[in-house]
Amino acid sequence: MPWPTTPEALLEEQRLLSERTPPAWRFDREVLIGGCFVCFAEDPEALAAGAEPAWAAAVTFEAGRRVAASLVEGATPARYEPGLLALRAGPLLAAAVASLSPAPDVLLVNATGRDHPRRAGLALHLGEVLDLPTVGVTDRPLLATTGAPVDAPEVPAEAGSLRLDGVDVGALVQVGPGSRGVWVHAAWRTDVATAKAVVGSVTGPARTPVPLREARRIARSARAAAQGAAPTPAGDPRPQRSGNAPGSEGAFHAP
Repeated sequence: MPWPTTPEALLEEQRLLSERTPPAWRFDREVLIGGCFVCFAEDPEALAAGAEPAWAAAVTFEAGRRVAASLVEGATPARYEPGLLALRAGPLLAAAVASLSPAPDVLLVNATGRDHPRRAGLALHLGEVLDLPTVGVTDRPLLATTGAPVDAPEVPAEAGSLRLDGVDVGALVQVGPGSRGVWVHAAWRTDVATAKAVVGSVTGPARTPVPLREARRIARSARAAAQGAAPTPAGDPRPQRSGNAPGSEGAFHAP
């Protein structure tokens, strides 16, 4: 199925996606876990011309070890708009993940799932396109509410769930005391409990889950090389927020 290329087409596709009820996927410790990330040139002139350079990376991890990686360079014609991230990032991310061998059994996506105006964020949409269970991971919620400020250094356990229209759509996963943690989102074929289990299994001492952190490093290093800048070092720099509105789907999409 081709990706929608206009806001109107994406809105209709999201409406249809929100109504689908695929069979639930259940996590076990033997699965391959992937992550994907896209970064952009942040070039207003290129974007105005309809071709802003972008780099998408994807990885597969097995038992804590990276067993596959891919990188796709392309261009995006779309500016960021809340709720329409798929127009800007979907095709590149799908191409990067489709290039992985071995492919993951479940994929971490830097985007929301059901926490979305039409209950079909990019994490859910990407999973449907790839026929792959997905989990969203973001720095903050998009629309869903929680019982504590999203920037609180520690969130009480009873406040660590995301609800939208009375439905649980996500939850907080914290590394340890004093960590802000990340918000994980039910997406394609996953519920909140499964999303927490997957992210918890690949979260080490750093805040960002390991596969997503590695995909981010690869994408940013490729951008740096293309722009003549220093590559992103290994490790886990604090997830940054871009100039997008707070709570955007891609909360780690930072320059």
